[in-house]
Amino acid sequence: MKKVFALLFTVIIFFGFSQSKILTGRGEQKILTSKNDSKKSRTADDTIKTTNIETVILRDQSDPQALEILRNVEKNYTYNSPKSLPSYAFRSYEKISLDLDQDSISDYRNAFNEFGIFRRNPKKDSMNEVSARKIFAHSKLFLWERAQEFLYSEKYGEKINILDNRISGLKQPVYELIALQGNREKIPDQIKQENRGLYRFYLTDTIEIGGRQNFVIRFREISYNKNAKKRKFSGYIYVDTETYGIKKIENTSREKSEANISSTWIFFENKWFLQEENVKIRMSRMVLEKSSDSPEKRLSDRKNFGTYAYLTSRYFDFQSPVDRDRSQFGGYTFTVKNANGHTLNQYRTEPLTLRERNTYKTIDSLGKKFNIDRKARILTALFNGQLRAGSIDFDIGEVVNYNMYEGFRVGLKAKLNENFDRYFSPDYYIAFGTKDQTYKYGIGLDMKTRLDKNEFFRLEYYDDVNASGEFYRRLWTFKMRMMNYGNNLNNDNYYGFRGVSLSYLNDITNGLTLVVAASRNREDAKFNYSFRNVGSEFENFNTLVTLKYSPKSTNIMTPQGKSVVEQRYPELYFNYEQSFRLFGGDFNYTRFDALFVQNFKTFIGNTGVRFYGGIVLGNAPIWKHFTTNGLASPSRDLNFNLTSYLGFATLEGGKYYNDRFMAYYVTHKIPFYFKSFGKNISSFDFVLRGTIGDMRHPEYHDFRFQKLDHLYQEVGVEWNNFLSSYFNLGFFYRVGHYTTSTFAENFAVQFKLKLLEF
Repeated sequence: MKKVFALLFTVIIFFGFSQSKILTGRGEQKILTSKNDSKKSRTADDTIKTTNIETVILRDQSDPQALEILRNVEKNYTYNSPKSLPSYAFRSYEKISLDLDQDSISDYRNAFNEFGIFRRNPKKDSMNEVSARKIFAHSKLFLWERAQEFLYSEKYGEKINILDNRISGLKQPVYELIALQGNREKIPDQIKQENRGLYRFYLTDTIEIGGRQNFVIRFREISYNKNAKKRKFSGYIYVDTETYGIKKIENTSREKSEANISSTWIFFENKWFLQEENVKIRMSRMVLEKSSDSPEKRLSDRKNFGTYAYLTSRYFDFQSPVDRDRSQFGGYTFTVKNANGHTLNQYRTEPLTLRERNTYKTIDSLGKKFNIDRKARILTALFNGQLRAGSIDFDIGEVVNYNMYEGFRVGLKAKLNENFDRYFSPDYYIAFGTKDQTYKYGIGLDMKTRLDKNEFFRLEYYDDVNASGEFYRRLWTFKMRMMNYGNNLNNDNYYGFRGVSLSYLNDITNGLTLVVAASRNREDAKFNYSFRNVGSEFENFNTLVTLKYSPKSTNIMTPQGKSVVEQRYPELYFNYEQSFRLFGGDFNYTRFDALFVQNFKTFIGNTGVRFYGGIVLGNAPIWKHFTTNGLASPSRDLNFNLTSYLGFATLEGGKYYNDRFMAYYVTHKIPFYFKSFGKNISSFDFVLRGTIGDMRHPEYHDFRFQKLDHLYQEVGVEWNNFLSSYFNLGFFYRVGHYTTSTFAENFAVQFKLKLLEF
């Protein structure tokens, strides 16, 4: 039974409400968008006037009229969106469950009572199945309810209040889970230009719904094309003829018993608001059979029942315009008003059934028995790069790494969490390099000043090493840091630093974070280096101011601290470091660096850009300058490396340093999607990277390096979901001033996990 709950919890997280992709029992991937209903399944105004439409036999190509309508839908989507209004407010009630088909529950109960014990001497690994069968006789296997309030102001942005929430089996709320959102504001997959090649569209009729004329477009996936003479359509799109807003989308899998998804919008204040969603997806089959020694007898008495995941969503109480003051938009994007389920009855569009009430009673008792709360907290901690064990969080990103100087860096980093104390959180790490044969360690203490947002002081002592010329990564997300783990596979120009630091972090707003730090370090080169002929070991007292501006990202406050629900662009990272000749410091330099990240969509595809650069003013050792994050090695016949957030696949590592530089990274996903093997959909990204810089006084630094004072560029292509896997494979070639006559020096192959995305 414990395995069932662990698996179920994972399924619900990836189900994520309105799915854009579902897997059916046949193993085919259905590209579907789901949406559902409002306070009642159908309003009085939604009367449909039409005649039945018979199946039509068409050629295997989309209707040009249908494609033109879809182009207009996508073109007008932003204008038709509620966010084009000055302000609005509405509420929602959502319910997710895992249950048998509603029409077969009575048959299941009869079979359950008739068969009694299902198997003689059940195997140990089948006990979970038996427990689930018993649960299905009287209740659902899972139930989750949530009520939300959505506020929007052109001036203050978006605010989502979680009015109440209850998840069967969990006593404590899982904040990262209850903040998950569906496709409420996203363009449905069938409408997107890049997905036109995955479907066939046909304009079949014009009908009246609620007093408004609508185009009716049938669509089906190309994978359904088994018989060219007879077509089966997999869904309908209803488009308002006047505004080109989406009125409704109905989606049915090839076998109707596998999946049914529908979404309905309402026309309010000349905009289209999502009104209701209904989802039913078959997850597995439950088999009941009588206990018998005869295989033939067991087979004849066997009965199959499908288990389904259900989602119903209702959006109601629409208002626009609304008069809300600034205080109602304060804090993070998400605010949890209540999470114990006591007020859910105020928002339910219909009362719970006896079976649903039994679900809370049964599953809550099992959740307590198997300590599902603890397992849920462990799972959510993993999403943030941590492994939780009681009052201790372990950083999984510090377990093992590799770089050219340390070799394999094996470490352990532990931090006491809120179970130890809500305000004070000490941490400690220790690491060992297999190549340099040296231990590194650090100890720190976070002291929170408040619990409703991230604001704390941090004191730490450390003795560690780092690569020279690294771009500051403070306030980067776990995914961004993870992308840089292979940054120094071919760079051994490291320096050591030992000292103490005091810092202060404050989330000024939902999108603006400030960190101010002061450090006193002893720093020394771990390679053959001398700065201005005075050696390689120095004292450094410096301050560092870091700003992160991410106005569109959504966040929620949890007992562990701020959690990023969705990272959205644009984002800006800025660092200002100032060294002083105080407290024994040897330097008086100034260092700036900045990173700008943006991702946008046009009719020719999705484009992502990163612009970054930096400058050092004054005299500083080489490790306070900027390296170019080269990932290539001159000693190899083939440059094969891991992706890097700011790195270059064809550039030699540790070779170039500048005291000022600018760089760019541009990637463009072309709107062409295809399948090779398996279920995953593949696509191609074109990539262009470039950098240029300079160094005023290279003679100050006594070691072998070059300044990169001409434009360095490389171009490449990435195959996303290479051969339907979960990896991207990229091929890059150096172009421009630094191109050599040797092909192998200009060429590189790069490997990337798909989950890292842009």
